Amino acid sequence: MPRILLEVIVTSLDDARAAAAGGADRFELCAALALGGLTPSLGLLDSIKREVPEMPVMFMLRPREGGMAYSEGDLSVMQRDAELALAHGADGLVFGVLTDRGDVDTKACQRLLAVARQRPGTQTVFHRAFDVVADPDRALEQLIDLGFTRVLTSGRARRAAEGVAEIRRSIERAAGRIEILPGGGIDAGNALKIIDATGADQVHLSATRTLSDHSTGANPLIRFTAVTSRGEKTYRATDPDLVRAVRDATT
Repeated sequence: MPRILLEVIVTSLDDARAAAAGGADRFELCAALALGGLTPSLGLLDSIKREVPEMPVMFMLRPREGGMAYSEGDLSVMQRDAELALAHGADGLVFGVLTDRGDVDTKACQRLLAVARQRPGTQTVFHRAFDVVADPDRALEQLIDLGFTRVLTSGRARRAAEGVAEIRRSIERAAGRIEILPGGGIDAGNALKIIDATGADQVHLSATRTLSDHSTGANPLIRFTAVTSRGEKTYRATDPDLVRAVRDATT
C-alpha cells in the first residue's frame, strides 16, 4: 500500500515535537482545539518552523468559536493573520467562510486566497465548514473553481468512520481536481478501515492524550472555561505513540 500522509493537529511546540517523533508528515497548527481550533500565535508558528523546519505547517485562520459567517472586522483580522503567518513561514492556510444560509462565501474566500497566492506554492485548505454547507455538491464545485488545494471533511458525520460513504463520494466527484482529506475521530483503530473504504491517500487526526496541570487546585471555585467536561486539572496534548500507532497501522 502506498504511504499514507498523516496530518496531525498541533497546538504547542511540545505537540509538534511529539507529532514529528511519532511520524507525522504535516502539521495543522491551531489554538483552542476544544473549540474546534482557532488562530494560533505567531510565536508558536515561528518556534515550530525553527525546530522542525522540514515539516509543512498549515496555519488555521479562525478568529472565534461558533459559526463560520464572519463580519468585516473578522475578515480583516483573518487577512492580516494570513499575511503574517506566511511571512513567518507557514506553508499553507486553513480556513472556511460561509454565508448565514450555509453556502460557501466565495467573495470572502477569494479575499483570503488572494493573500495565499502572493506566495507561490502556498497550500489552501477549506476546513470542516464543508461538513455543514447546505449543498455539498455545489460547495465542492465552488471550492474547486476557487482553487483550494484540498477540503477537510468527516463526510458530514460526527466522525469520519461514520461518514465514509460521503467521503468516498466526494473523492469520486472531485476526480483529482481537489484533494479530499478525511478527518474527525481518526485513530489507529479505524484509520486503515477509513482509508480502504474511501480510497483516501491522507488522513487528519489529533492523536492526543490527557495530561495533568494542578496549578489551579488551590481555588477550585474558579473556572477559566465556560463549558468543560474535564475540569481545569487536565488538558490535551499530542501523544507520539498515538501518532506512531496510526503510522504503523497505515504502513
